[in-house]
Amino acid sequence: MDIDTTMGDEVYQPDGSEVQDDAGLLDVEDTLDDRAGADPLDAGYSPPERPWAVEHHGVTATEQHEGETLDQRLSEEEPDLVVPDGDEIGDVLDTDGEVRDEEVGGLRAGRLVAPDEGAHEDDEKDMIAFDIGVDGAAASAEEAAMHVVPAPEGP
Repeated sequence: MDIDTTMGDEVYQPDGSEVQDDAGLLDVEDTLDDRAGADPLDAGYSPPERPWAVEHHGVTATEQHEGETLDQRLSEEEPDLVVPDGDEIGDVLDTDGEVRDEEVGGLRAGRLVAPDEGAHEDDEKDMIAFDIGVDGAAASAEEAAMHVVPAPEGP
């Protein structure tokens, strides 16, 4: 059979008898990824929040050739934000918020547990709890908001 005269079905087709390499994911040492020892399946994937350039002018070849008009370019501009007047405490945009309030205290409290530990009969009529320390795992927002306030001095 001449190679030049072979038709589509007469061309070599694999029949599965020969040994083929696995077509799955590469091993970590066979990739060009610099994260040594990290499994590529453990990394995960975070998709973008929205398509990158679909909403902009210049995606197609015709739009790139024609270019943008000045009106189109100006319509994409966003105005500068004006900082509203306030009490000037925490008015800066790039901070975590207000200045630390000294009445709250700087020392973080741990988990608060009632004397009955939530499992026994409650003999105490008042609502009291004891600090048993910060949990080793991540605290919830409510737990992280608890701070130790020093007792007031004086009689």
